[in-house]
Amino acid sequence: MYQVIDLGNIRRSRGYSYEHNLVQRLNNGSWIARRLGGSSTGLPDIVAVNNKEAILLSIEAKSGTGDALYVQPDQLQRCLLIRHMFGYYKTKHVILAFKFMRKKRFTRKNHVVYEKRRLVEYYKIADKLNMLDSIPVVKCTYSGRTFVMNNGSFAMKSLPNYVMPFQGAHLHNKKTTQFMKQSIATLSC
Repeated sequence: MYQVIDLGNIRRSRGYSYEHNLVQRLNNGSWIARRLGGSSTGLPDIVAVNNKEAILLSIEAKSGTGDALYVQPDQLQRCLLIRHMFGYYKTKHVILAFKFMRKKRFTRKNHVVYEKRRLVEYYKIADKLNMLDSIPVVKCTYSGRTFVMNNGSFAMKSLPNYVMPFQGAHLHNKKTTQFMKQSIATLSC
């Protein structure tokens, strides 16, 4: 007997899991993050703030098993809307978070096949995409290259990387920086 699997439910579950994981990693120190429910609420997937440093991140999260992930114009528009609503924050970014799963899914001879690969995540700043004639579809590949759809075809558009608060660069405080400078000075002697 065959078991029917609803791929829509699997994708939704994978998406929720990635969003939940991002919120957990963001809720650290001065950062507060909440999952907002995404498309069903007309809001971005996640909003994160650092009130001490006046930073707001409006995040659209995508995860999948393919070689490319896509952000639709309405999803990007919701993130841009939230970014513009909060004038208090000195630094505001729209972040597109992409997670490529450890298993790559593809079809071979009409059968779905999974192949192992390295899990990768990319965080891209999409602040300037509202300056185009229309808000585009954004595509991110497994290698981290980004593209936007213009006139029905994709063109390369290098979106800058963003270092998330839970990644290395944000974790260095003044003492760590001072220690590193002293260590480098000692090695130079």
